[in-house]
Amino acid sequence: MNWISPENIIAVVAALLGLIAPAVGSVFQLRTRRGKRIGHRVQMDTAIGGDGQGQPKERFGLFTAQPGMPNPTLVLLRIENNGTSSIAETDYTNPDKNHGLNVVFTGRTISSVEVIADPKARHLLSHFDPVGGKGGLQYHDNTIHLPRVPLNVKEHFKLLVLLGGGPVDSAITVSGGIREGRVERTRSMSVDDKPPLFSKVALGTTVVLALCLLTLAGIVVFGHSTPVGCVKGDLRVVGSTAFAPAAERLARRYEAECPGSQITVDAHGSNEGVRELASGKAKNGSPALLALSDGTEPPGFTRLNEDRVAVVAFALVVNDQVNLQNLTTAQIRRIYRGDVVNWQQLGGPDLPIRLVSRDANSGTRDLLRRRLLGGQGEPAFTSRDCVNKDSPQDKVVRCELGSTGEVLATVAQVPGAIGYGELRAAATSRNVHTLSIDGQAPSTTAIAADTYRFTEIEYAYTNGMPVPGSLTSSFLNYMIRGSGQDVLKALGDVPCYSPDGLKRCRP
Repeated sequence: MNWISPENIIAVVAALLGLIAPAVGSVFQLRTRRGKRIGHRVQMDTAIGGDGQGQPKERFGLFTAQPGMPNPTLVLLRIENNGTSSIAETDYTNPDKNHGLNVVFTGRTISSVEVIADPKARHLLSHFDPVGGKGGLQYHDNTIHLPRVPLNVKEHFKLLVLLGGGPVDSAITVSGGIREGRVERTRSMSVDDKPPLFSKVALGTTVVLALCLLTLAGIVVFGHSTPVGCVKGDLRVVGSTAFAPAAERLARRYEAECPGSQITVDAHGSNEGVRELASGKAKNGSPALLALSDGTEPPGFTRLNEDRVAVVAFALVVNDQVNLQNLTTAQIRRIYRGDVVNWQQLGGPDLPIRLVSRDANSGTRDLLRRRLLGGQGEPAFTSRDCVNKDSPQDKVVRCELGSTGEVLATVAQVPGAIGYGELRAAATSRNVHTLSIDGQAPSTTAIAADTYRFTEIEYAYTNGMPVPGSLTSSFLNYMIRGSGQDVLKALGDVPCYSPDGLKRCRP
């Protein structure tokens, strides 16, 4: 399939922006805030009792100034920990052992200072009281000496300072040092300012992403109705009977979207399909072959090309007369060893246990052996009708059938029967019910997280790499990476190229 198309290019650009923008923003944020930082900013510097420029208070005054105070001004200064580490008293490097920072108001004289703490940080106020005449907050002339206040990340306090003798906006400097950090001026923001909802970088990224999505939507809505990569021709899909309903639905949908294609699903078991593919029967003008297998192909087929399609769930099913809802792995193994021959032994009804199994071509049968039976195979074939033993000396009743559909139909008809099959087919069959395993019922979440034991990756095999531009290649891409994923999800499978599927399907 040709992936270099406008919609795919736009989708990749949008995806890369979505991935890169948060990472760049996070790195920028960490680089600018990492370590120990004390930030300071002036949030208000205003005249009171006059305009701060020698104008009479009757004209511009906000408050009545103190007697004899020329050009009274009021400053609100915020001191904050805007780094990524807490600051302790010992982190301050000021030579004055009793104080950490100095605030100088150039050209003005301090009249009084009030400390304002956030309600959640009221404990900070105790550091501003002198002890024995030392430490605490002290001021004289134009300088405030601040104590060594410990600050957790994002903690802050404010100084409301009444000054005189100089105009508003005169220089205000904060000096001092932090071990392995720094003291820095942050953006000045007045009490009436509102921070922007978006930074310029965020706004620009949002605009680009919006344009990408609108363009992609336009291509989808107004573009060609035929999917990119549609190919005419014939294809025969063989292999897994458990996955056959999904393959059938995928084939019909592809044919509807790609006129001129004909896909036949002819399922006879995973192993038989792989052997047919490897034998080369698809040559001499016959339709191309694609084999689907519940799990990897049997050993010895090294020339086959492998693709992972989806994580598929399977289920143990029992006849509805068996009133059990859960079996442990240990109980399942006892049943399939023949150690338990009546459901009454497990707390169920007085019915003989009848094993309805698949034949040797079944990938599902091999999956049961690997996932639930600890590598041990099932008992020998003992019954042709799934009801009676062929020989009186046989320990258990066990029959073999050629497809998932036959297994489910037989379990529904035979009292005491137990079998297995693909989950959705099992869950929608009448007169049977699925069993939880070790208390875990099958669900999409459990399948994706691999907490439900009876699951397997569905594989697609071709005889060598499929030819680019062929129907085999196109249908594979449609099923694995294209809109065929919607079909798989609707059936309860987890596509390998979905976020959850990538975790389960990685080699």
